[in-house]
Amino acid sequence: MQLRAWLVGLLSLACMAFGAAAFADPPGPAPAAVAAAASDYKLGVADKVRVLIYNEPNLSGEFTVNANGSLSFPLIGDVQATGRTATEIGAEITKRLADGYLRDPQVSIDILTFRPFYILGEVNKPGEYPYETGLTVGKAVATANGYTYRADKKRVFVKRIGEDKETEYPMSADTLVQPGDTIRVAERFF
Repeated sequence: MQLRAWLVGLLSLACMAFGAAAFADPPGPAPAAVAAAASDYKLGVADKVRVLIYNEPNLSGEFTVNANGSLSFPLIGDVQATGRTATEIGAEITKRLADGYLRDPQVSIDILTFRPFYILGEVNKPGEYPYETGLTVGKAVATANGYTYRADKKRVFVKRIGEDKETEYPMSADTLVQPGDTIRVAERFF
């Protein structure tokens, strides 16, 4: 009888452990990979950053790159952000704060959200979607609820920020999306 109770207890414990694992959040991208991607990333309109200034909580905060391409910052005004990395912006904020406001300011900038990407054409839900590091064209199509029945599933057209024309890519899992990209899924001919 004790053996039976022990086995039931062990089985219950195993079920709880596997059940908890089944409902756990899937692992996200490694923090080091996100940090590496963010260090070279040039900010653009609609990107959101966190600016931390050591021992200055009133100057620290979250800021969004506005339509003019700048961050509106307390004390020093607008700081041009479009086309610059977080490191470059941090250096400018440090310099401006050191010029008459703070002695030896320590500034840290983290990118919170990237500008969105856009997908249109033969997908079920065309529109604007939030960018995530490591996003591929295939995942972007899945985010837009997949293809319509008329979609050309062999190729996709991508227009990147700063480029005048779309570039054709084969539909593969390797084609990476960048923040601000416009993806167009064409209609097949027959």
